[in-house]
Order: sequence, then C-alpha cells, then structure tokens
Amino acid sequence: MELSRRTVIAGAAAAGLTAATAGGTAHATGGRKPVKELFGTLADGTKVHRWSLENGGTRLKVLSYGGIVQSLEIPDRKGRYANVSLGFDNLEDYVSSSPFFGALIGRYGNRIGKGRFTLEGKTYQLSVNDGENSLHGGEQGFDKRVWDVEPFTKGADVGLCLRYTSADGEMGYPGTLRTKVTYTLTRSGDWRIDYEATTDRTTVCNLTSHVYYNLAGENSGTIYDHELKIAASRYTPVDSGLIPTGELAKVAGTPFDFRRTKTVGEDIRVPHQQLLYGKGLDHNWVLDKGGTARPEWAATLRDPASGRTMRIATTEPGLQFYSGNFLDGTLVGTGGTVYRQGDGLCLETQHFPDSPNQPSFPSTVLRPRQVYRSTTVHAFSA
Repeated sequence: MELSRRTVIAGAAAAGLTAATAGGTAHATGGRKPVKELFGTLADGTKVHRWSLENGGTRLKVLSYGGIVQSLEIPDRKGRYANVSLGFDNLEDYVSSSPFFGALIGRYGNRIGKGRFTLEGKTYQLSVNDGENSLHGGEQGFDKRVWDVEPFTKGADVGLCLRYTSADGEMGYPGTLRTKVTYTLTRSGDWRIDYEATTDRTTVCNLTSHVYYNLAGENSGTIYDHELKIAASRYTPVDSGLIPTGELAKVAGTPFDFRRTKTVGEDIRVPHQQLLYGKGLDHNWVLDKGGTARPEWAATLRDPASGRTMRIATTEPGLQFYSGNFLDGTLVGTGGTVYRQGDGLCLETQHFPDSPNQPSFPSTVLRPRQVYRSTTVHAFSA
C-alpha cells in the first residue's frame, strides 16, 4: 500500500508537522528495473547478489544474504543524496562482524528470555546468543541465511520478493516456516515491507527489519540531534538482561516520553535505571493504536540539518527503539568511517519482546492454516 499524500499529511499532523512540510519534495521520477550484480561468495561457495532499485527518488540496495539493506539513499532538502543506513562495503564483514546491520530478522525479532518457551505443553530450547537469552532468532537467524530473490515491477512500483524456508527445529523452533518478504519502492519513493509466513506446526513468529538509520548520512556522526516522535503512551520496562518484566509502564515523566517531538539525545544521559540497563535506549514502545489491519502512523524521525524526514506506519503493536548503544568503534562502515556509540538508531516494528513467556502481551503464536501478515511503510521527504 502506497502512502497517499493525504495519509502522509494526516500522519504528519499527528506528529506535529504542517501539511506543507508533510508534502516534502516531490520525487515521482518513475521506477527503474531492478539490477542484479555479484556482491561476494560465502565460504561454502554460495554466491551472494546485490539488487539495486530506484523509484520516486529513493534508491535501495539489497543483498540476498540476510535480505540485508546494504544502502538506502534519499535526498535532502537541496536534492543531495546520502546513504542513511549503516552497513559494510563487503560480504566478509556482514558474515563475521555485523550487529544485524540492515537485516531481515526471524524467526523471532528481539529477545526471548533464557532462549526458552513452552507451547502446547512442550518446552522448546532455542539457540542462545545474547548471554542466556536468544536474540533475533538465534546464532544463525534469518539475517545469516541466503534468500531466494525475485525482482518485480507492478504498475509504477518496483520491488523484490524474498523467500526463505526455515526447517522444523532450526535454531530450536518448531515447525517448517515458509517466509515471504516483499520490498516495494512506490512511485512516490515510499519503502514498503510486507511480511508473510505459514507453518505446518504450531510455532511463534515475529519478523522485523533491523536497519540502522542516520538521516544525516551514515558517516556523519551521532543521531542524538535527530528529532523523534513516537505515538506511544506506554513502554515495556526490562530487567538487567533486557527482558521485559511484563509491566506496561507509562512514559509520562520518564526519558521514554516521545509523545511530543524531542531530540534523541535530550534525555539519554538521565540517570534512569532503564537507561543504565540498556546503556541508552533499547526498549519496546507500546503503540497507542495497537495491532491494526492496515498500516497506521507510529513514529516520525527527522534530521533538522538536512531536512530528511522518515515517517513510519505499521500494522504492528510495538516499536523497538534502539539508539546504537553497543556500537563501540570496532566497525568500519560503507563510508570509510568508524561507527561509534549513537552513530545510528533502529526503529523496529514488531510484537513485543519475550511474548511467548508473557501471557498478557499480544500473542505471537502461529498455527497451521493461519497466515502471518505484517506491513510497515517508510515514507521519506525533505
């Protein structure tokens, strides 16, 4: 679903922006047929390709490895392009060193406490890769799998259809999960992600995208001066292992209150126990809209220097906001600079972390003959 101008303006109004600002720069330049090129070869000889797409002024480069967004270029208010996603210029770093840069995440986005859950009376032990917890699907999650990729054009839209089948028992999860993820660039430059999955046994599923954004450009320094608004009155506090306690806490009076637009860095150094646990912001916001049949506005991110703005609409009930706290200066990005703490942020649309162990959270259970569906739309302007 392309976000119409009316939808964008409505979302912008909710975010405290004017209709004129919401319109942004017009980029209806028409799509180009996706271009495929060899990006690298894995140790087992598997070739990894990169697909380049362009439409409506947005340029997107995607790898068959992990469904990774290797580059996302959008123009600023003067029409100057920059890559606004963190990543690498080579396959080897994605394989050995990546903190999920740009990746498709599954089977379960975010953390599951102790890597364990019970479903229909049976306890499943998952791959553990974050202390005692399972993070983003385990040691060999969807981010480390080679996806089948098929390009398409549909009317004025261009895109990629990515498919991966996860075998029964992979990373400890029950059921054979057949997953299809569609990346679409619309004629107006929106980037839409549609997720679908089916299973032959009852399982859990929570898919998301893990792009690290810096709307000033991936090699431009921190995102602390970015302006952010999130349509959420509550969030899910965590314990010292970053596992939700089960509480849905109010954001009012805390550093987690982004109901009004404020900079990412405004409260990030406040001595709040939750910030100490995450070394910054790394929490799930409970979206006021809840889970919805159609994508509804959830958050707006803006870089005031360039004017680049991203509005996120989603069907999901939650949004994980991660402020790049664990970037430690050991990784060199596509622009040739070292990534340090706060050089990028993630806004991951999702169901809540550890939902299989939290009965009060929205369910992530997927059963045979059901179809998992989720949609997120990123609308860009300047």
